[in-house]
Amino acid sequence: MLSVIIPAYNEQENIRNTAKVIGGILTENSIEYELMFVDDGSSDDTWQIIEELSAEDASVRGLRFSRNFGKEGAVFAGLRRCRGDCAVVIDCDLQHPPELIPQMLQLHDEQGYEVVEAVKSSRGKEGLMYKMFAKSFYRIMKGSSNVDLDRASDYKLLDRKVIDALNDMPERITFFRALSSWVGFRTTKIEFEVAPRNAGKSKWSFKKLMRFALNNITSFTNFPMQIITWLGVLFFIFAVVMGIQSLVNFFSGRALEGFTTVYMLILLTGAFIMIGLGIIGYYMSKIYEEIKFRPRYIISVDTLDKDKKNKTGKDNSDNNGEND
Repeated sequence: MLSVIIPAYNEQENIRNTAKVIGGILTENSIEYELMFVDDGSSDDTWQIIEELSAEDASVRGLRFSRNFGKEGAVFAGLRRCRGDCAVVIDCDLQHPPELIPQMLQLHDEQGYEVVEAVKSSRGKEGLMYKMFAKSFYRIMKGSSNVDLDRASDYKLLDRKVIDALNDMPERITFFRALSSWVGFRTTKIEFEVAPRNAGKSKWSFKKLMRFALNNITSFTNFPMQIITWLGVLFFIFAVVMGIQSLVNFFSGRALEGFTTVYMLILLTGAFIMIGLGIIGYYMSKIYEEIKFRPRYIISVDTLDKDKKNKTGKDNSDNNGEND
């Protein structure tokens, strides 16, 4: 069976159409499936629609978070609770073309690939600033962690072995796109064109993207720490040059002119120290988040558990309210 994991946050305009389109494609190709919508604390009617679809179609299942925990939490909640032999992670707005799912499954079944990544042939209609930001982010990730995320997306098919490996990872701050590459396994890629959103607006503001990038860079690489080291090296070279200049001025009788240099050195030193302390503090805050061992997410409702309760007259689930 194939599990299709669909994170959803305020996607009331898309839920029904997404279930219809993906379900139709999988049924047409005789693929046994479950559609798992993960409601990431939506404030609109997203959950009500998921419940209605679940009541109408046994292949549709929903998880509801107690509040908004972010897309990473939604993806890992779906991976933790999916029942398929493999799983596909796909966006709810259909910018990831579901027509590729049968091809991805064929590569898994017939050629033995354990990870099938859908990569962007182009970035679609994005602003110049967004594209530059994305390229810089991927360049940093590749240079510091040796994981190439250029053109990568969250649209992937994962074998059960890969799902189990990801579920076994203990860290709280996760980056699915990088971790699914880091675990290895036999991987192939297929290209897709980013489609326009079916309905609604993107939930990613520039502020959220900045926070997302900072969290992922610091949780997956030590690149910012290395910046401090290189700044120290550059400052040392600068200090040597300025020291030589000061000695030349002293022996030539022009030592008083060095006050500007002293001011510059003090300012640069103070700036680099503050930058270094800020970066170290940011890493310490991430360590603090990890050692608290708070759950990545909290599930308040699982429609599968509700079905069990309805059929037996009592709640047979030990996992309602499960956290990870």
